[in-house]
Amino acid sequence: MQSNQLDYFPILMQMLLAVGFVVGTIIISGKLGPRRSSKVKDENFECGIESVGNARIPFSVKYFLVAILFVLFDVEVIFLYPWAINFKSLGIEGMIKMVVFMMLLLVGFFYIIKKKALEWE
Repeated sequence: MQSNQLDYFPILMQMLLAVGFVVGTIIISGKLGPRRSSKVKDENFECGIESVGNARIPFSVKYFLVAILFVLFDVEVIFLYPWAINFKSLGIEGMIKMVVFMMLLLVGFFYIIKKKALEWE
C-alpha cells in the first residue's frame, strides 16, 4: 500500500496547531500580563536565601570534566539494556559484539583513570 502526501496532512495540522498555541499563548500573556518593576522584584531569588557576593565565580574545570565523563559513560551503559533484552536472539555474534563494546568502554575508562581525570586535589 502506497502512502501519499495527503496522509501526512493531519500530522502537519496537529504540529501547526501545537506550535501556534504555544507561540500565541506566549505573545498574548506578554501583552496582557502586568508589568510591575521594583527593586525587590528585580533581585535574584535563590530559594528564599539572601544573595551574598558575586554569582559569577569561576568553577573548576575538573567539575565540568567529571560531569561530561559521567554523561558519556552513563549513555554508553544505556546501550546494555537493548542488548540484554535481545540476548538470546542475538546469539554468539551479539555476544562478541558486546564484548568488543565493553572492551572499548573499559579502555576509555582506564585511560581517564591513568590521566587522573577523576582525582580531586
